[in-house]
Amino acid sequence: MFAPTKTWRRWHRKVNVNLKRYAVASALAASALPSLVMARGHRVDAVPELPLVVDDSAESLAKTSKAVALLEALGAKEELARARDARNVRRGKGKMRNRRYVGRRGPLVVYAGDGAVSRAFRGIPGVDVASVDRLNLLQLAPGGHVGRLIVWTKGAFEKLEALYGAGDGAEAAEKKGYTLPRPIMANADLARLINSDEVQSVVRPPRQGSRKAGLRKNPLKNLGAMLKLNPAAGAAKRAALRASEGKKKAAPKKGRPADARASSKAFLAKMQADHDYLGEDYDVFSSWLGTTE
Repeated sequence: MFAPTKTWRRWHRKVNVNLKRYAVASALAASALPSLVMARGHRVDAVPELPLVVDDSAESLAKTSKAVALLEALGAKEELARARDARNVRRGKGKMRNRRYVGRRGPLVVYAGDGAVSRAFRGIPGVDVASVDRLNLLQLAPGGHVGRLIVWTKGAFEKLEALYGAGDGAEAAEKKGYTLPRPIMANADLARLINSDEVQSVVRPPRQGSRKAGLRKNPLKNLGAMLKLNPAAGAAKRAALRASEGKKKAAPKKGRPADARASSKAFLAKMQADHDYLGEDYDVFSSWLGTTE
């Protein structure tokens, strides 16, 4: 847990009533599908049928031994062994917080009238009991995984229609204005629908061959792609190259050009011939101009 438990922590979340009923109805429907029950990990190979309904006499059981015998007679012996062997000590500090042991969930027993059935089944590892009037979503789908193995008593199973409706559009007797959500598809076998003659007769035939998509090139970086978009781009690029080369030729080279040095020599010679006032400063002046030989 990321922080110490405090009384002001937001322990509960508000959920719409219709949404909770939708979740409970979905969990109940999933418990009747053997594939989903087996996918959740329950051992139901020896169970005669799903949903599993027993006589109302099971509600009068008061001994745990008789409850175990009933479950074993229903083919849940392997399921009880799986839940019993999975009981282990919890890792971490949860051992000190009244949740020392962890285990797998076994069958859920749902009853209509609690004679002594809750006391008979509560001592069996992994087995939970619930009233059909107070179905708990955390028990129907522990961990958010639907498909729990449920053992119904006859009275509890018959009361489902009054609680949630028959699914034919009629309202539930014990819930005001509530009807079960209707499925959008009458036939859930989507592959069969697609491959049916009615659908295949109106769809387009499959395309022969496939065209490979080419690599998209950036015209700003690829000259060939730019020429496809703008054929005049080649002439513009050549003109720009010629202009840049002309500028490079016209630009002066680094250092003193040869013609400048020659003109400096001629200038010094004339100055020395016409005016003899330089004297000893001639060598200094010529070295400064870079003309000393």
